[in-house]
Amino acid sequence: MRSSTLMFFGACSMLFFAVVSAQGPPADGTSADRVPPALFETADRCQACHNGLTTSSGEDVSFGRAWRTTMMANAARDPYWHAGVRRESMDFPEAQSAIEAECSKCHMPMARLEAHAAGREGTVFANLPAGTHTTRAGLLAADGVSCAVCHQIGPDGLGAREHMSGNVQMDLTTPWGSRAVFGPFEVDQGRTTIMRSATSLEPGQGTHIQSSEMCATCHTLFTHPLAPGSEPTREMPEQVPYQEWEHSAYRDTQSCQSCHMPVIEEPVRMSSVWGESREGVSRHDFLGGNFLMMRILGRHAAELGVSVAPEEFERAADRTIEHLQDASATLTIERLDRSEGRLAIELAVANRAGHKLPTAYPSRRAWIHLDVRDAAGRSIFESGAIGANGAIAGNDHDEAEGHYEPHYTEIDRPDQVQVYEAVMVDAGDVPTTGLLTAVRFVKDNRLLPDGFDKATAPYEVAVQGAGATDTDFTGGGDRVRYLVATAGATGPFTVRAELRYQSIGYRWAENLRRYQSFETERFVRYYDSEADTSSVILAMASATSP
Repeated sequence: MRSSTLMFFGACSMLFFAVVSAQGPPADGTSADRVPPALFETADRCQACHNGLTTSSGEDVSFGRAWRTTMMANAARDPYWHAGVRRESMDFPEAQSAIEAECSKCHMPMARLEAHAAGREGTVFANLPAGTHTTRAGLLAADGVSCAVCHQIGPDGLGAREHMSGNVQMDLTTPWGSRAVFGPFEVDQGRTTIMRSATSLEPGQGTHIQSSEMCATCHTLFTHPLAPGSEPTREMPEQVPYQEWEHSAYRDTQSCQSCHMPVIEEPVRMSSVWGESREGVSRHDFLGGNFLMMRILGRHAAELGVSVAPEEFERAADRTIEHLQDASATLTIERLDRSEGRLAIELAVANRAGHKLPTAYPSRRAWIHLDVRDAAGRSIFESGAIGANGAIAGNDHDEAEGHYEPHYTEIDRPDQVQVYEAVMVDAGDVPTTGLLTAVRFVKDNRLLPDGFDKATAPYEVAVQGAGATDTDFTGGGDRVRYLVATAGATGPFTVRAELRYQSIGYRWAENLRRYQSFETERFVRYYDSEADTSSVILAMASATSP
């Protein structure tokens, strides 16, 4: 009895000192007495207890440590997002306040929701640079998509269209001190008391937090075009990975969290203070596809207000690339025939993701790089080579603004490239990278997930362009045929194929050059410094002809 009592008071002492150290300066910067916030706390308050977590082998699986290098934690620091918001505001200056209010929903959700609860609109640039503001709004904005956002979202209405595009279903009226916070496990009375004393939040079980509908709240985004000639009531499905998943075979077998928050394969504690080991605890790395931005955040930390060590972002980028290479795609040379003066090559690309590949923001693209070499090692045919500036050789979209590369079933020239991408057009059917200028997708041949039926797909996830009629472009992947002239070359011939990926395609960065603003010019500078490593290989295959 005495031993357990000492353990309890020891745990409480740890909690007291952790909470005091986590509080830091008052959120409003006006008083040494902490003023309870209206709706949210920043993540440092949660990390006081939810860090210091390890597996039996010593692996650190702390929630806060994993989260702090993710794009969710750095949503408000993302310089590409800054440049995008500035670009849209420059295109439509009369709508700047509305643009900032909308864009702050998912990138600065805590600051925006508190502003909304007080009858104000959310802002973006007033809260930048991140990490330099001591006001309450500035601190909440800088915390990005933090613990107190996701864990306060309630179950009612999840998956409904009106609760997507960042329109979270959350209690905005209950005063601080009685607010509910949700997790996947039951919480006993003792631990409820500890968490309530540390955070003024009332923990409870909410299994909805493990559902794909939870992720759909912010990762489904519809925009409305503002350009002259467009229909203002028309919706553009800017990113809809949830709907892609919903129209796939994964809907009944795996959730978003299955891949992006995989469970730790042994019981672990969820709290360093009075925590008990649990089966099925999810990792908080939020594995995605934006390795480029993680490197930029680490290499320009001081300028972007990032306090995490650069090497942590490098490791996070490496984990992201490893995840992409392990779980996104396979590439196979299914046929390699040599005849008089010609090679016939058939490639099969399989999408292993539970949504389109690539998915989400339309700056992302994947493509096939095929290189054929003769017996002396000389290249006799190359399609899809990547340049030091991040552009794909022969790709019309990179070579000239207002053009794009079509979908192919057969390729017989080096300037033809199979690029899996979503291309938007404006009201005049001219390709654009402006979200609020775009009215529809003229091309969407991103690789389809297994079980995806093109014939029954709703408009927001439909295949657009020549991929819609390509019988080899189906749920699960694509087949492409290459015909390579070999006259005058000596075999045997070696074929090497790669499926490459960029999170920010060349044209999406290049189109920012004409905008003269701090945010756009800064991002172009960052992109130029990283362009030569802006792509990674997702899968590869090689074969040699007779």
